[in-house]
This record gives sequence, C-alpha cells and structure tokens, in this order.
Amino acid sequence: MAEETTEATDETTEATETNASVSTSTDTSTTGSGRAARKVREGTVVSNKMDKTAVVAVVSRAPHARYNKMVLRTTKLQAHDETNDVNIGDKVRVMETRPMSKNKRWRIMEVLERAK
Repeated sequence: MAEETTEATDETTEATETNASVSTSTDTSTTGSGRAARKVREGTVVSNKMDKTAVVAVVSRAPHARYNKMVLRTTKLQAHDETNDVNIGDKVRVMETRPMSKNKRWRIMEVLERAK
C-alpha cells in the first residue's frame, strides 16, 4: 500500500513539472529581442495644433457588459509627429513607444490616407 502512494505522488510531480514548463514558455510573448511586441492602432487625426504632436482618435468595438450589443468606444491618443506633416482628417497608423511627455506615448508610423 505504501508503494502505491509513492507511485501516485511521483506521477503528480511529473505532471506539475510538465505544466510548469508549458506555462513559462507561453507567458513570454516577445519578438525575439527580449522585448514585448509594441501595440499598433489605426485612427483619424482630430487635432494637429501642437508642435510635433497630433491627437489621434481610435475607434474600437467592444460588447456591452450587460446587453452584449457592440458599442463603439473612442480613445484619443497623443502621438509624436516629427515632421508636422499630418492634417486633420488623415487616417494614420500609430505605434506604442517610450513616454515622450506627460501624455504622449505613441508615434505616427505612416499616413494611410490623406484627408480630402
């Protein structure tokens, strides 16, 4: 009877070791350089009055917590625009970056479509 319990504990320790190795490998979602992938969003420029900064409105769809109806949510991001070449109404792609000021944590990667 004592032998049966030791075999059972050996099996459970093997199972937990296997689960631990699987969970550690899935926890790190990096791009190979040891750094997590940066977020990329697409939105519309709503303001460009600041120097080297544009305000980009990003619209996302999320289900309502109670009614499960899809609700549009708008988030305004302040993005770094080094050349001051974006105008209001432009569709742009922004990428997460290091903090550049109090509120600016994004930078403009490319202009997808110019305003008409």
